[in-house]
Amino acid sequence: MRVLVCIKRVPMVGSRISLTPDALAVDTRQLGFTISPHEECAVEEAMRIVEAHGGEVTVITLGPPESVEQLRDAAALGAAKLVHLVTDGGEWDPVATADVLALATRELEAEGGAFHLVLLGNEAPDTGDYQVGVRLAYALARPCVNAVKALEVGDGVVRARREFAGGDELFVLALPAVIAVKEGINLPRYPSLPGRIRAKKLTVDERLPASRKSAVRVERLRTPAVERARAEVLGTGVDAVPALVSLLERLGVLS
Repeated sequence: MRVLVCIKRVPMVGSRISLTPDALAVDTRQLGFTISPHEECAVEEAMRIVEAHGGEVTVITLGPPESVEQLRDAAALGAAKLVHLVTDGGEWDPVATADVLALATRELEAEGGAFHLVLLGNEAPDTGDYQVGVRLAYALARPCVNAVKALEVGDGVVRARREFAGGDELFVLALPAVIAVKEGINLPRYPSLPGRIRAKKLTVDERLPASRKSAVRVERLRTPAVERARAEVLGTGVDAVPALVSLLERLGVLS
């Protein structure tokens, strides 16, 4: 099995989001970066597939020079080949991203053989476009399923399950195929020390993608309104008891 996994460098968000002064981008100066959680699960799923069926995992990313950090994180999990489509750091819209990934996929297949599976995260947590997987599949003329929570490969097909309307949908696709997985499909392994050492030594195949003009123009970003909690003092000591009883009655706690 030859599996290609597409990953993206995204900000670690554990606090309030701040925007740049022009309100056109998220201010990442105080943020760290990581692999998108959905795509970390895609790397883990690819590793489990090749461990069960043999083969190798190639990981590709489109991003600034610093994205090599995320490629090496994937290599520490077991990826055998790393491909970096180097950009100047500007954001690429889903249309341009899918086009460039499709072109790179064809080039890699011409060099080393077809990929049986192309795996992606269901969506990037920073932009939430939900489009790249479907657009990439269309460009490659391959079947696609997104929002996948379970995968099984065998006999020239892939069986993909996803949740729908309180139940499960099962899709059986002929290989090669494109699958977009959701966080929770598995529990990604922790990289071992030998894995990290190997990742540092692994050669990264750097390529310069042709520039694509974005079809999307950002006018302005807005952060969601923050609801601030408000505390109300009901009283002090026994004087607070009547107010407390009244509040519990309004909440329906007392019958």
